[in-house]
Amino acid sequence: MNLKKILAQSYLYLLLLVLYAPIAIIIIYSFTNSGSIGQWKGFSLDLYTNLFTGQAQHSGTIYAAIANTIFIAIVAATCSTLLGSLAAVGIFNMRQPWKKSIQFVNDIPMINPDIITGISLFLLFVSLGITQGYITVILAHIAFCTPYVVLSVTPRLTRMNPNIYEAALDLGATPFQAFRKVIIPEIKPGMISGFLLAFTLSIDDFAVTLFTKGSNGLETLSTFIYADARKGGLTPELRSLASIIFVVVLVLLIILNRKSSKSVKEQ
Repeated sequence: MNLKKILAQSYLYLLLLVLYAPIAIIIIYSFTNSGSIGQWKGFSLDLYTNLFTGQAQHSGTIYAAIANTIFIAIVAATCSTLLGSLAAVGIFNMRQPWKKSIQFVNDIPMINPDIITGISLFLLFVSLGITQGYITVILAHIAFCTPYVVLSVTPRLTRMNPNIYEAALDLGATPFQAFRKVIIPEIKPGMISGFLLAFTLSIDDFAVTLFTKGSNGLETLSTFIYADARKGGLTPELRSLASIIFVVVLVLLIILNRKSSKSVKEQ
């Protein structure tokens, strides 16, 4: 093994360590009943027990934040998947140079910093006189998640045989029937990937939610954790909650990767 390969592997391991060490620390200290990270008081499942039995500090607010986060993420991801899939089909069938122009416009929200998007949407809602709350947060999440769905679906359209749709029309199918029975099955993997990506982005978002949630007491996990941290420290049960979320996402990724690997082998 030459020096260049050793340095490359060392860099990779160092990068993985920097990325996953904080998560590992949170998981480790979720198994001890201490007020803060760094104080190990012996192995304990108290934080998980408190989380599930409602004995955690601010448990009511935590449960409300979890429910709000999941509800907003499901609605936003579903709407984004529908809008993004239709937009991807429309963009794919455009002629040049309009196609490249629209694709460039679609890429801007993904590159644009979240705080700029949040401020822009905040000013838009204020100028329109829309009361901020559930509706504005969901609309904001749909706005910044849809471009990612377009990005996920477009490669499936590129690999699709364009003659299949025309053949369905020639055989007597209506455009809607051809779209439902030909296009959708072809882009379905991209739609699923786009939905999961939009769902994850919605759960993870903080800046856009903070600027569009208003002052009516609506809290998501990200805004609750931010407010909790500003009080001088995080609620200990949040460590167990973060560990559960990480494990669930990890399991979902493993399942999806295995399914995609099987589909590639079958092809």
